[in-house]
Amino acid sequence: MTRSDGVRVSIVTPFLDAGPFLREAVESVLAQTYPDWELLLVDDGSTDGSTSVARAFAAAHPGRIRYLAHGGRVNKGASASRNLATTMARGELIAFLDADDVYLPDKLSAQVPLLDAHPEAGMLYGGTEYWHSWTGRPEDRARDWVWHRYGVSPNATVAPPRLLATFLRDGGTVPCMGSVLARRRAIEQVGGWEDSFRHICTDQVFHAKLSLHFPVFVADGCWDRYRQHEGSACHRVERAGQLDAASLRYLSWLEAYLAQRRVSDADVRAALRGALRPYRHPWMHRLARHAGRQAARVRRAWTGGN
Repeated sequence: MTRSDGVRVSIVTPFLDAGPFLREAVESVLAQTYPDWELLLVDDGSTDGSTSVARAFAAAHPGRIRYLAHGGRVNKGASASRNLATTMARGELIAFLDADDVYLPDKLSAQVPLLDAHPEAGMLYGGTEYWHSWTGRPEDRARDWVWHRYGVSPNATVAPPRLLATFLRDGGTVPCMGSVLARRRAIEQVGGWEDSFRHICTDQVFHAKLSLHFPVFVADGCWDRYRQHEGSACHRVERAGQLDAASLRYLSWLEAYLAQRRVSDADVRAALRGALRPYRHPWMHRLARHAGRQAARVRRAWTGGN
């Protein structure tokens, strides 16, 4: 169903000094084959030319593309920026696009009918192309690949809280935000994003909250590209050697969140304990891994390597 104001999907794009990439991100939204969308560009305190790019697009497409900013154009982080946009959104469905990524043209035309067909789902997600060839270098073309490590059988609705346990057991199953389409009411009911997570693990927090409280439809399709470049938040944190600290902070937050809401699901609790073990009991974790490797060697010896 299309709203009378012509907006069914609100696309949220926070940006911070995204000058080299923002234009391409916006153009990928303008290229959508689905017509009933708006784009909310949230300036998170940019100091480069991306502010001018966003304002120019908003001026060229009034009512279709909107420029937003925090008071005083201060930097509040990605989570607060997404929360700001969600409160201003006109659409009943919310999609997310990072300022350095792009949608494929049929992103919305494929996903909106899928979510309509599964009214029980609070959101859906699919695969994502890890995009190296944006550089134009021939050697990068072969490095492109599509993430579809769902951890569950796709093309099905997964009841809560199964996906959360899956994400905790294998962090590689957490989807990219560009693949997501969510119901605004679901986002509002879980309290939106956590403002204290400004740059890293924002997605993990969002997926934990949604998958804990709502069924999620996992679609076996790819409708977005995740640009791989050294300036991304993930690469910066990794170079700084802060990934472990960021992961522990997320898991500690989740532990408190589950306790506050008195979540007693045994599978989620066991998965969380397992995810926390390397950080809280590193020696036990190393011993368990060593014992596992030794047992595997024995099995191979007994079975002749089969």
